Amino acid sequence: MAGACPAGVLPAGTGQRPWRVPAGPPAGTPSGPARPQYFLVLPFLLGSTGISGFVIGFIASLIPLGTVLLTVRFIDRWEPEPRPLLLFAFLWGAVVSIAVTMLLQPYFSAVAGPASGLDYTTFAVTVQAPVVEEFAKSLGLLLLLLFARKHFDGPVDGVVFAFTIAAGFAFTENILYFGRAIAESSDPGTELAVVFFLRGVMSPFAHAIFTGTTGLIMGFAARRWHNGLSVLAFAVGLVPAMLLHSAWNSMGADFLATYVMVQVPIFLLAVVVIVLLRVAERRLTRQRLREYSAAGWFSAAEVDMLATSGGRRSALRWAKSTGRGPQMKALLDAATQLAFTRQRILSGRDVPAHQLDERHQLAEIAALRAAVVR
Repeated sequence: MAGACPAGVLPAGTGQRPWRVPAGPPAGTPSGPARPQYFLVLPFLLGSTGISGFVIGFIASLIPLGTVLLTVRFIDRWEPEPRPLLLFAFLWGAVVSIAVTMLLQPYFSAVAGPASGLDYTTFAVTVQAPVVEEFAKSLGLLLLLLFARKHFDGPVDGVVFAFTIAAGFAFTENILYFGRAIAESSDPGTELAVVFFLRGVMSPFAHAIFTGTTGLIMGFAARRWHNGLSVLAFAVGLVPAMLLHSAWNSMGADFLATYVMVQVPIFLLAVVVIVLLRVAERRLTRQRLREYSAAGWFSAAEVDMLATSGGRRSALRWAKSTGRGPQMKALLDAATQLAFTRQRILSGRDVPAHQLDERHQLAEIAALRAAVVR
């Protein structure tokens, strides 16, 4: 591959429009995607890839999916999000956002395509796909922020949920690309290897980084606990996500050079941002728990144990050696939740509700501490 990607196998949706309906470019009022089968993602995938292509594509897609989800688990270790919410985020990305994309793309093309002045293929790849896909994915973030606000109250939460949604979207999209490499090629083994290298090795985090920028901005807004600001952050956060997505999809003959000179630095910048966010999350926990220490709820030694990585590891080792590992883990989680509840109180919104949560959490911590030191 001398700096160019083979036609039809470009990463992250480039080179072709993966969620196109069979009828091709819409003319006039679009009606094709209104048919029910287009909202059934599984039948669509099976119809596009065939049984063998779907099975092989599904298995191959588990590898980049596992890479992203393991990264999510690493980012989310300090204050883990509830598994039901993470499952919701994944299913939103893998199913709902795909259906929304399939619905909106023809309408968006009919309205914005002629005004763009671009040929249909260029418009679909560099404008339509970034705009519609990022909007569809980030709708799930907006729902989480509005209806699960207790668990989406900071930038780390935004990145975790965004990465999870993006992982689901990329998983389904990879099934389609890998399956088509099997179903539509005269040399399926070689074609699959090339597509897998481009999507599964070179760009498993592409969608995660795009949508992660939206989640990051929405996470900062979440600290204010204001619905209007949350919606504004959703709109603002879409801009960098769409621009990054469009830039990625615009790479052509100079793909390899652009990948090394632009995309790799963007990935490294994302790593640095995540590391800094994790450091800030630990610092916030320590700062808030020190306030409880000043009020007599914790000793200084307990704050070090509860709010530092080394203290937590030492505490868990000791607790496991005495058969109290689950109680200690619950205590560490409860202390972290308490610190973030305190942060929500300091935001100045919905203070009575947060203070009620605070009282319950302090009672829970007292009971857990008694169970650990019994």
